[in-house]
Amino acid sequence: MNSNRSTTTHQARPIDPAALQQLRDIDDAGHPCHPYTETGDGNPLRCCLRGSRPGERIALVSYAPLRRWAAATSARPGAYDEQGPVFIHADPCEGPDPERAGYPFSRAGALRTVRRYDTDGHIVGGRLMEIPADEEKGFDTAFEEAFADPDVALVHVRAVEYGCFHFEVRRPAGPGETA
Repeated sequence: MNSNRSTTTHQARPIDPAALQQLRDIDDAGHPCHPYTETGDGNPLRCCLRGSRPGERIALVSYAPLRRWAAATSARPGAYDEQGPVFIHADPCEGPDPERAGYPFSRAGALRTVRRYDTDGHIVGGRLMEIPADEEKGFDTAFEEAFADPDVALVHVRAVEYGCFHFEVRRPAGPGETA
């Protein structure tokens, strides 16, 4: 990654710090957190939206992003509620680097699902995306397509290989609104 400030059109959201604190105790499947020391590198950390590094204390926990969003918005996702594995730092971290360029976990040729949800938390579409060489433009295009539908409130990006949640993008705030 280069050191230029990101020029992405949409904001990739990390897991909320309050949710992280809960996940570091008991995850969304009700299991206790089991931290370990990373020996490899590159596991996608959802707390700071970067790959893990050797020596870091991390944990693999079950996370239900739509359920947590629904609790904050009074949405009712019903059967669309999912939980799955995500990597996080086992201890509080600094969060995403504000100087990070591009979208996280973006690698040309990788396959992602771009899943769209309405304000009730129901799936209203999605697409398979092979990340192109111009990774940022590829994601910007996918998000523009998603938010062209006025019913789309948020988008989840997931890895195809394991179904892992990578990050969320919410509908951009309109004039006079806050995101």
